[in-house]
Amino acid sequence: MDFVMKQALGGATKDMGKMLGGEEEKDPDAQKKEEERQEALRQQEEERRAKHARMEAEREKVRQQIRDKYGLKKKEEKEAEEKAALEQPCEGSLTRPKKAIPAGCGDEEEEEEESILDTVLKYLPGPLQDMFKK
Repeated sequence: MDFVMKQALGGATKDMGKMLGGEEEKDPDAQKKEEERQEALRQQEEERRAKHARMEAEREKVRQQIRDKYGLKKKEEKEAEEKAALEQPCEGSLTRPKKAIPAGCGDEEEEEEESILDTVLKYLPGPLQDMFKK
């Protein structure tokens, strides 16, 4: 039977033995080859990153030339200027920073709530007013 299978499958018997649960042939240099492969992948990745860094540097150089030519500013510079403009108080401005609110202005909420309750009680009939006052 073994002979018949070998003849039918030709040279694929090595793989058949592995699939049927036989022992795998171990390559003595497999670990060394794997390390070499990993090192090659790492080296390729480093080369790719270096290439992209060079390309980005060239692009930034071209962008800067265009900015200089047309008097444009970087996004970061624009955002920084806008932020600084917002932080500076403008004279005659209708808005004021929150720190400029005088102390005691926010404490009136409780008094307003009491006055609202009193106003509602005024419109209730007499017996209901007595119930709520107790």
